[in-house]
Amino acid sequence: MTSTDSPTQKAWRRFRKNPLGLFGAALIVLITCVAIAGPALVPDRSPNANEMNLKLAAQKPGFKAELESDHGVVSRTFLLGTDRFGRDLLSRMVLGARISLAVGFISVFISLLVGVTLGALAGFYGGRVDSAIMWLINVVWSIPTLLLVIAITLALGKGFWQVFVAVGLTMWVEVARVVRGQALSLKEKEFVEATEALGFRSLRALFSHVLPNIWSPVIVISAANFASAILIESGLSFLGIGAQPPIPTWGGMIKDHYSYIIVDKAYLAVIPGGAILLLVLSFMLVGNALRDALDVKS
Repeated sequence: MTSTDSPTQKAWRRFRKNPLGLFGAALIVLITCVAIAGPALVPDRSPNANEMNLKLAAQKPGFKAELESDHGVVSRTFLLGTDRFGRDLLSRMVLGARISLAVGFISVFISLLVGVTLGALAGFYGGRVDSAIMWLINVVWSIPTLLLVIAITLALGKGFWQVFVAVGLTMWVEVARVVRGQALSLKEKEFVEATEALGFRSLRALFSHVLPNIWSPVIVISAANFASAILIESGLSFLGIGAQPPIPTWGGMIKDHYSYIIVDKAYLAVIPGGAILLLVLSFMLVGNALRDALDVKS
């Protein structure tokens, strides 16, 4: 490492020295690649992998069956078994990964859009603007997250896109609080005061000097929010108010099969539950690694 390295290069070097962070990042990349390319490779290519065969219901992983097709009788192996409706569990797991990742990305984007905007305005302008935004933050903060998500979901209606919006609108608060604190600190710096002293508009100082310097903590929060979004979406699907059937979601798969745990077919709930655990853990590991890598004290 040389003295000419940029802060980004130094952070990247520190991140690469964190094996848990690299492990989490590798898992995220792997799951993302499977989610993107998988639908073209999975056995069941029907819409939403919803091809039912009740004669094959709840078969164990590795189950083989002779199925009729347009080309005659073919042998097919169900690597992860079938669900209670005889649908290929592997195909639905892959499509479920797309839902979880999409919810995470879009929810985090919404939370950043709202949180960074309100937090920067509150911290930079202060006064009544700060008081009004902080009042809103405290009100939202006082409501349990899941309860707020359920309320927004019911207000918007059950559906695919409504889940994204509902989750995103509950995750901006922490982003706004952190951005506000950073903006309060940065606006007292000499380079910001010099910009205003030269007669430039305060918005220029905000966009040119304050916002570019607040992204380190925001990136760390975003990784944690991504994990939270996946858990919240899974909880909504389990409660039946997330993405509606036949759209496959990991939480919905647990909802459909949690009763099978006591009848020697626990894998029907354990497989999607394990996938949720693995993806959430990956983002938490990456978030912790980013926190250490972006820490200016290190």
